[in-house]
Amino acid sequence: MVAPPDNDVLWARGLHYAHSGSPALAGVSIGVREGEILAITGPRGSGKTTLLKCLSGQIVPSPGEVWFNSAPVHTLSRAARERLRRERFGWIDSEPHLVPELTAWENTALPLLMRGVGHRAAKRTAGEWLERLDVGDCQRKRPAALLQAQRQRIAIARALASEPTVLFADEPTAPLHNADRAQVLRTLTTAARSHHITVVIATLDDEIATLADRTVSLVDGRRGTALPVLDAPDGEGRAACSVSA
Repeated sequence: MVAPPDNDVLWARGLHYAHSGSPALAGVSIGVREGEILAITGPRGSGKTTLLKCLSGQIVPSPGEVWFNSAPVHTLSRAARERLRRERFGWIDSEPHLVPELTAWENTALPLLMRGVGHRAAKRTAGEWLERLDVGDCQRKRPAALLQAQRQRIAIARALASEPTVLFADEPTAPLHNADRAQVLRTLTTAARSHHITVVIATLDDEIATLADRTVSLVDGRRGTALPVLDAPDGEGRAACSVSA
């Protein structure tokens, strides 16, 4: 067993995983630096979601190693992995999964309340994030009264409000209209940088390539073809590369 590099908040080696006997990952290795925004691209069915679930401890590779801050996630018990996800990780799905009985601010504040944050402070923080994502006027509404795009913005606000160490986002702009995607992606990446949140985002959205620090590609659960280096709007080079297998 080899310890991960010191500057990698996440590090994985030789990840294999199969769904009902069908390979989803085949020997993928990857490192994610602290504070980095890493985009994982590739066609549908290439293994992006499976990779995120392995890195976040939702599923355990077989074989393969996943490390978070030099701790082996792949050897933790189910309960320990659930605690890690609750306390250190955030997750944004491609569909908004909100509690139907709760209002928008209550859904957003839920992770904070579960951590023991006071009601008033949790409500204030939730309101601030809802405002940033342009759904502040929805605070007292329940999910059934909201549009799909509004519900997704609330799910994103919920993930950011708890300020996780690592935020995993699985095609977070999928339910959004084209006009909304760029604004939401910029809000997500700007918030992550200002709060020193590491982001691993699986996406089909070309816009993320201009916002991420690095892009890796997956094809059929394996190493993809290297992408060219891109120039960011601020003049800094944003590297794009493949996942090593």
